[in-house]
Amino acid sequence: MDFNSMLANVRRAMSLDRSFYQEVAYNERYSQEALMVVIVAAVLTGIGGFLGGVLGGNFGGALIGLIVGVILAVAGYYIWAYIVQFVGKSMFQGQATVPQLLRTLGYAYAPTALGVLSFIPCVGGLIALIGSLWSLVCGFFAVRETHRLSDGQAIVTVVIGWLIVFLITMAVGLVFGVGFLGLGLLVGR
Repeated sequence: MDFNSMLANVRRAMSLDRSFYQEVAYNERYSQEALMVVIVAAVLTGIGGFLGGVLGGNFGGALIGLIVGVILAVAGYYIWAYIVQFVGKSMFQGQATVPQLLRTLGYAYAPTALGVLSFIPCVGGLIALIGSLWSLVCGFFAVRETHRLSDGQAIVTVVIGWLIVFLITMAVGLVFGVGFLGLGLLVGR
Protein backbone atom coordinates (compact mmCIF):
# COMPACT_ATOMS: atom_id res chain seq x y z
CA MET A 1 0.00 0.00 0.00
CA ASP A 2 1.45 3.33 -1.11
CA PHE A 3 1.12 5.95 1.65
CA ASN A 4 1.40 8.92 -0.75
CA SER A 5 -1.34 7.47 -2.92
CA MET A 6 -3.50 6.95 0.16
CA LEU A 7 -3.02 10.60 1.19
CA ALA A 8 -3.93 11.74 -2.33
CA ASN A 9 -7.09 9.63 -2.16
CA VAL A 10 -7.96 11.04 1.26
CA ARG A 11 -7.56 14.58 -0.11
CA ARG A 12 -9.92 13.74 -2.98
CA ALA A 13 -12.46 12.27 -0.58
CA MET A 14 -12.25 15.24 1.79
CA SER A 15 -12.64 17.68 -1.12
CA LEU A 16 -15.97 15.94 -1.90
CA ASP A 17 -14.80 14.74 -5.31
CA ARG A 18 -17.86 13.04 -6.78
CA SER A 19 -15.84 11.07 -9.35
CA PHE A 20 -13.58 9.73 -6.59
CA TYR A 21 -16.51 8.25 -4.66
CA GLN A 22 -17.84 6.67 -7.85
CA GLU A 23 -14.40 5.22 -8.63
CA VAL A 24 -13.95 3.82 -5.12
CA ALA A 25 -17.43 2.27 -5.05
CA TYR A 26 -16.72 0.13 -8.09
CA ASN A 27 -13.06 -0.76 -7.57
CA GLU A 28 -12.29 -3.45 -5.00
CA ARG A 29 -8.61 -2.48 -4.81
CA TYR A 30 -9.63 0.39 -2.50
CA SER A 31 -11.08 -1.92 0.17
CA GLN A 32 -7.96 -2.39 2.28
CA GLU A 33 -6.95 1.24 1.93
CA ALA A 34 -10.41 2.46 3.05
CA LEU A 35 -10.18 0.32 6.19
CA MET A 36 -6.68 1.68 6.82
CA VAL A 37 -8.07 5.25 6.59
CA VAL A 38 -10.65 4.37 9.26
CA ILE A 39 -8.06 2.79 11.55
CA VAL A 40 -5.62 5.70 11.18
CA ALA A 41 -8.37 8.27 11.80
CA ALA A 42 -9.59 6.29 14.83
CA VAL A 43 -6.08 6.03 16.29
CA LEU A 44 -5.40 9.74 15.74
CA THR A 45 -8.70 10.67 17.40
CA GLY A 46 -7.89 8.27 20.22
CA ILE A 47 -4.48 9.88 20.67
CA GLY A 48 -6.14 13.29 20.98
CA GLY A 49 -8.45 11.96 23.69
CA PHE A 50 -5.56 10.19 25.37
CA LEU A 51 -3.48 13.37 25.50
CA GLY A 52 -6.46 15.24 26.93
CA GLY A 53 -6.85 12.61 29.64
CA VAL A 54 -3.15 12.61 30.46
CA LEU A 55 -3.08 16.41 30.65
CA GLY A 56 -6.10 16.12 32.96
CA GLY A 57 -4.13 13.79 35.22
CA ASN A 58 -5.96 10.56 34.41
CA PHE A 59 -3.48 8.28 32.64
CA GLY A 60 -5.36 5.03 33.31
CA GLY A 61 -8.68 6.40 32.11
CA ALA A 62 -7.00 7.98 29.11
CA LEU A 63 -5.38 4.68 28.12
CA ILE A 64 -8.63 2.75 28.46
CA GLY A 65 -10.44 5.51 26.57
CA LEU A 66 -7.89 5.26 23.77
CA ILE A 67 -8.35 1.51 23.39
CA VAL A 68 -12.15 1.53 23.71
CA GLY A 69 -12.44 4.60 21.48
CA VAL A 70 -10.47 3.04 18.64
CA ILE A 71 -12.48 -0.19 18.85
CA LEU A 72 -15.78 1.74 18.90
CA ALA A 73 -14.75 3.90 15.94
CA VAL A 74 -13.89 0.90 13.77
CA ALA A 75 -17.02 -0.97 14.89
CA GLY A 76 -19.06 2.18 14.20
CA TYR A 77 -17.72 2.27 10.67
CA TYR A 78 -19.02 -1.23 9.98
CA ILE A 79 -22.33 -0.60 11.71
CA TRP A 80 -22.80 2.66 9.78
CA ALA A 81 -22.15 0.92 6.45
CA TYR A 82 -24.66 -1.87 7.17
CA ILE A 83 -27.33 0.53 8.41
CA VAL A 84 -26.84 2.88 5.45
CA GLN A 85 -27.07 -0.06 3.09
CA PHE A 86 -30.28 -1.27 4.74
CA VAL A 87 -31.93 2.15 4.93
CA GLY A 88 -30.92 3.19 1.42
CA LYS A 89 -32.01 -0.06 -0.14
CA SER A 90 -35.24 -0.61 1.80
CA MET A 91 -36.51 2.98 1.87
CA PHE A 92 -35.21 4.36 -1.44
CA GLN A 93 -34.24 1.35 -3.59
CA GLY A 94 -30.55 2.27 -3.35
CA GLN A 95 -28.10 0.44 -5.57
CA ALA A 96 -25.11 -0.02 -3.25
CA THR A 97 -23.71 -3.19 -1.76
CA VAL A 98 -22.12 -3.32 1.69
CA PRO A 99 -18.56 -3.69 0.31
CA GLN A 100 -19.09 -0.62 -1.89
CA LEU A 101 -20.31 1.38 1.10
CA LEU A 102 -17.45 0.15 3.26
CA ARG A 103 -15.02 1.51 0.68
CA THR A 104 -16.66 4.90 0.21
CA LEU A 105 -17.56 5.44 3.87
CA GLY A 106 -14.04 4.43 4.86
CA TYR A 107 -12.70 7.45 3.04
CA ALA A 108 -15.53 9.58 4.43
CA TYR A 109 -14.16 8.86 7.93
CA ALA A 110 -10.90 10.71 7.15
CA PRO A 111 -11.88 14.13 8.57
CA THR A 112 -12.47 12.60 12.01
CA ALA A 113 -8.66 12.49 12.27
CA LEU A 114 -8.93 16.14 13.33
CA GLY A 115 -9.86 14.66 16.70
CA VAL A 116 -6.10 14.36 17.30
CA LEU A 117 -6.30 18.04 18.24
CA SER A 118 -9.10 17.55 20.78
CA PHE A 119 -6.69 17.89 23.70
CA ILE A 120 -6.06 21.59 22.94
CA PRO A 121 -7.83 23.69 25.58
CA CYS A 122 -10.77 25.81 24.41
CA VAL A 123 -10.59 24.98 20.68
CA GLY A 124 -9.75 21.27 20.56
CA GLY A 125 -13.32 20.12 21.04
CA LEU A 126 -14.52 22.50 18.35
CA ILE A 127 -11.89 21.25 15.91
CA ALA A 128 -12.91 17.64 16.61
CA LEU A 129 -16.58 18.56 16.11
CA ILE A 130 -15.75 20.20 12.77
CA GLY A 131 -13.95 17.00 11.73
CA SER A 132 -16.98 14.91 12.68
CA LEU A 133 -19.37 17.16 10.77
CA TRP A 134 -17.03 17.19 7.77
CA SER A 135 -17.02 13.39 7.91
CA LEU A 136 -20.81 13.41 7.92
CA VAL A 137 -20.81 15.60 4.79
CA CYS A 138 -18.30 13.25 3.13
CA GLY A 139 -20.59 10.38 4.13
CA PHE A 140 -23.45 12.13 2.36
CA PHE A 141 -21.42 12.27 -0.86
CA ALA A 142 -20.30 8.67 -0.45
CA VAL A 143 -23.85 7.42 0.05
CA ARG A 144 -25.38 9.60 -2.66
CA GLU A 145 -22.89 8.42 -5.26
CA THR A 146 -22.77 4.78 -4.19
CA HIS A 147 -26.49 4.22 -3.62
CA ARG A 148 -27.41 6.56 -6.51
CA LEU A 149 -29.87 8.52 -4.39
CA SER A 150 -31.23 12.04 -4.61
CA ASP A 151 -29.83 14.61 -2.20
CA GLY A 152 -32.83 14.33 0.13
CA GLN A 153 -32.74 10.55 0.15
CA ALA A 154 -29.02 10.52 0.84
CA ILE A 155 -29.42 12.98 3.72
CA VAL A 156 -32.13 10.85 5.33
CA THR A 157 -30.08 7.67 4.85
CA VAL A 158 -26.87 9.13 6.25
CA VAL A 159 -28.52 10.86 9.21
CA ILE A 160 -30.51 7.77 10.24
CA GLY A 161 -27.36 5.66 10.09
CA TRP A 162 -25.29 8.25 11.94
CA LEU A 163 -27.90 8.65 14.70
CA ILE A 164 -28.10 4.91 15.27
CA VAL A 165 -24.29 4.62 15.46
CA PHE A 166 -24.19 7.64 17.79
CA LEU A 167 -26.78 6.09 20.13
CA ILE A 168 -24.96 2.75 20.17
CA THR A 169 -21.65 4.49 20.89
CA MET A 170 -23.20 6.54 23.69
CA ALA A 171 -24.76 3.43 25.23
CA VAL A 172 -21.49 1.52 25.13
CA GLY A 173 -19.64 4.55 26.47
CA LEU A 174 -22.12 4.85 29.31
CA VAL A 175 -21.74 1.19 30.22
CA PHE A 176 -17.95 1.42 30.16
CA GLY A 177 -17.98 4.76 31.97
CA VAL A 178 -20.17 3.48 34.79
CA GLY A 179 -18.13 0.29 34.96
CA PHE A 180 -14.85 2.17 35.23
CA LEU A 181 -16.35 4.57 37.77
CA GLY A 182 -17.37 1.60 39.92
CA LEU A 183 -13.94 0.03 39.52
CA GLY A 184 -12.36 3.30 40.59
CA LEU A 185 -14.57 3.41 43.69
CA LEU A 186 -13.65 -0.17 44.58
CA VAL A 187 -9.94 0.50 44.44
CA GLY A 188 -10.27 3.81 46.29
CA ARG A 189 -9.57 6.29 43.50
